[in-house]
Amino acid sequence: MAQAQLSQLCSMRLVLPITRSRQELQRTRDPPNTPRATLETTPDPTLAHPLYRPQTGLVTRMSISTRYWPLLAATALLFAAITLPSRAQNPSAPHASQSPAAKLEAKPDTTPAIPETPAQIELLETKIRFESNGDSRKEVHTRVRINSELGARQFSHLNFNFNRAYEKVEIPQVHITHNSGGSADILPSAITDQPDPVVGDVPAYQDVRIKSIRILGLEPADILEYRVITITTHPALSPDFWLDHNFDRTGVVTKEIFELDLPAQRFTSRSGSSADAGQIRISSQTPEASKTETGSGDDTRLVYRWNIAAADLPKSANDPAAGDSDVVLTTFSSWSQLQQRMQSALQPHASPELWTQAATAMKTPPRDQTAPEAAYYNFVSTKIRTVDLPLDLGRFGKRHYSEILSSGFGSPEDKISLFTALAARTKPVKTLLVSAADAPEKQLPRPSVFSQIIVAIDEGKHTIYLDPDLEVAPWGVIRPDLRGKKALELGANCGGEVCWKTISGELPFSSTQRVNVDATIAPDGTLDAKVKYTMRGDNELLLRIAFHQTPRDKWKDVAQLMSLSDGFRGKILSASASDPLATKNAFTVEYEISQPKFVDWSKKPVRIAAPLPVLTVPDLPGKMGGSDKPIPIDLGMPLDVDTHVTLHLPAGTSVELPTGTVVDRDYATFVSRYETDSGTVTANRHINFLRRQVAVDRTPDYAAFLHAVQTDQSQLLTLTRPDATPQPTTEANTHPSKP
Repeated sequence: MAQAQLSQLCSMRLVLPITRSRQELQRTRDPPNTPRATLETTPDPTLAHPLYRPQTGLVTRMSISTRYWPLLAATALLFAAITLPSRAQNPSAPHASQSPAAKLEAKPDTTPAIPETPAQIELLETKIRFESNGDSRKEVHTRVRINSELGARQFSHLNFNFNRAYEKVEIPQVHITHNSGGSADILPSAITDQPDPVVGDVPAYQDVRIKSIRILGLEPADILEYRVITITTHPALSPDFWLDHNFDRTGVVTKEIFELDLPAQRFTSRSGSSADAGQIRISSQTPEASKTETGSGDDTRLVYRWNIAAADLPKSANDPAAGDSDVVLTTFSSWSQLQQRMQSALQPHASPELWTQAATAMKTPPRDQTAPEAAYYNFVSTKIRTVDLPLDLGRFGKRHYSEILSSGFGSPEDKISLFTALAARTKPVKTLLVSAADAPEKQLPRPSVFSQIIVAIDEGKHTIYLDPDLEVAPWGVIRPDLRGKKALELGANCGGEVCWKTISGELPFSSTQRVNVDATIAPDGTLDAKVKYTMRGDNELLLRIAFHQTPRDKWKDVAQLMSLSDGFRGKILSASASDPLATKNAFTVEYEISQPKFVDWSKKPVRIAAPLPVLTVPDLPGKMGGSDKPIPIDLGMPLDVDTHVTLHLPAGTSVELPTGTVVDRDYATFVSRYETDSGTVTANRHINFLRRQVAVDRTPDYAAFLHAVQTDQSQLLTLTRPDATPQPTTEANTHPSKP
């Protein structure tokens, strides 16, 4: 458990929720590189610049691209699929449980005790000083005790992310005290300064960099101590600045010191009203800090200092969904002020040559199409490669549109700006900053609340939401986890509370999933199958990105994960997919799979499950927030799933089929059908989710629906083969009774 806690502190969390047969997941915003152990100030959106900022703490940056989140979801499904019933004839026997008496008689564990964590941060000291003009200086002093070989490996590299355009990172100390005696200092020559791998050799983003230190010779019981100083000058959105800080509650940090040195004049109203003053909010779960005031007049400083031991903090952390942090400060007095600061950067200043240059690059002039904004979206989304950098409001307006077009690449902010400028000629486009918090409008106004940027186009009765960053998202399709989230509109015609929008994200087409399986059972019991998926909707987006970002020679690996997630066991022989960039049509995936010993003919009787993907239906919900209050049943986006299998049996094999099922509700329908003809079995299961939710008072009815679906999928086919000489095939009735 302690090791898991260290991993949480050291790594960015990947949240991969899976619902029904669809895979809905949270996006991470880092590049597809090998995870690298990092001792740094964790990405803290807070020092008056982008969400790419160092925080205090230990970090193992799990660099996972925005565009890789579907593939990661498929990986998560792999592990989820392990719990599904095997498609082979004989499921694994249950594990034997140990009786209480056996437990009492068991010998005591003689395994040597191991440290709770691979490494323990004995001291984490952070001092941050802000100036009135938005400049800042941050110093982090960390002392770490290495407890195991794993800890030594985790701390073998220190990586510090920064933006050279306005930041400078100094590393005055990296010192090792060896348990065996002696000590060593890391020389400056061991420090490298390279562009972040996510930007590669793209010239426009060479300021996004990583300073790295390789540390050799660390052993258990050694002490590693380092100091890092980050100096920020003229950052984005200066003279305003903001900060979020959370104290460690995992027990990995023994002692934490956090000091804030602030210019008092930025947090004191000059007009007698608090409307123009900065704000500080400290969580009620945070121990009280010492507060002192130094200097006088415009030089007055406010100094907050926390000296916290692990036992001083409650174990329950603040809820990230609520946007809570232990310490929050901002010099923005209101969301309107922040919105107004962004206006000038968002106003398109396009020259007439822009559309000529775009038409040349597109080869098909958009004026010849009925929806030019859709043509512009398709071009920017698919032809301008995404440089997957974290959200940075300061990047808006920094690159000229012509440069983005000619280079063929852009950050999410660049692509949003280019599309907005192109489409604005025919239709106004709104830029939206999306927050993961439940009620961001109630939080202190600051850019760190936002994690994603999208655009919206009003179409009268509905709004079309677009995300060019994804590269392969069809027109009107965004990530499913953004639906229902709050977003701040950065438009010229809004102000105050009306700037906040709730993203509806209705799809421009019905969500469908068709799975067709053509399978054959050989006389030796091997199952060979050809599987074809045809998808529209959330799963379509998931698979488009996965196949688009995976080399073609690795597509079989993606198909292997798909097969496991749907309950199939076997080896993928081949895999193919339609063009991920052809977003006007449904996305298709086909693969061939072979599973030896699918059937053991020596068993009597032979019972197998129909080789169909498992239809996952939401379980009955628990209680809300641990209370006794029931909650509605969330079915998600309406989705129509149809699965069909044609199963060819060995000559002379007869089959007894289960009975079909029909369940019809106003929120969902389920129909199954099983037939046989001339040694061939056909089975079909069709579920259609019609509504997003089932009301609380209909929970018993939904429980009956769920039971019917689960019972149907647990039914088995019973196969019979002659033991010796071939016998005429006994063809089963096309409507047999339930076994």
